[in-house]
Amino acid sequence: MTSRQAYAPTPHSYVPNTTLSATINLDEEVKLAETRAERDLQDSLAEIFSIIVTLDELERAFFKDAIPESDYTDICERSLKQYKSILADETVAKAFVGLEEFKAEWDLEVPRATERLKVGMPSTAVTASTGAAPQVAASTDNKSGQLILKATEDFITFLDALRLGLLAKDQLHPLLTDIIQSANKVTDQDFENRGKIIQWLITLNQMKATEELSEHQARELELDINSAYAGFKNTL
Repeated sequence: MTSRQAYAPTPHSYVPNTTLSATINLDEEVKLAETRAERDLQDSLAEIFSIIVTLDELERAFFKDAIPESDYTDICERSLKQYKSILADETVAKAFVGLEEFKAEWDLEVPRATERLKVGMPSTAVTASTGAAPQVAASTDNKSGQLILKATEDFITFLDALRLGLLAKDQLHPLLTDIIQSANKVTDQDFENRGKIIQWLITLNQMKATEELSEHQARELELDINSAYAGFKNTL
């Protein structure tokens, strides 16, 4: 019986080149980055990865009522703020490319986090609270005049900003956020054209900080917010 070789046979024509030597030291730590800038970039991208995964789990827990509303809101707002802060760095933003590209690169399946990052606000801020907010069916006497006044002022402030030519994302997004939050404190009803406020929040949130709306978008936004304002007033 022919004995079996313990290794694959070598062709007779092959002659090992003894002048070549390994350049990798197996005892040496492998460096993922050579410079401080590269390490900082990798740390930032790793932090973004962690935030996205955390947000997805947070949304899942909130959906299952496994976390108090106040805790959810606090963690979500903090995570969104960190996410935006990290991506404010141009180097990080360039490497990140975009949310969909980042998810594809790292094989992330995070539908809940994706929706939250697109809106840029906690679910509790977008959806009217069922807590202490007055019910629409309640009488006017039961509503807080201060809350109604604050919401009205926020609508007017936003529309005035548009008329003054403030069209950048970092100018309009905070003002629009104020509108939806103050309106939610007045009524838990999905008033007419309220959804347009949410859609514009998503549109603005996906823009770069200094990016501006076109004149056509500005006119459309003004019409939509005026319509939402009318819908809000109809609930009072």
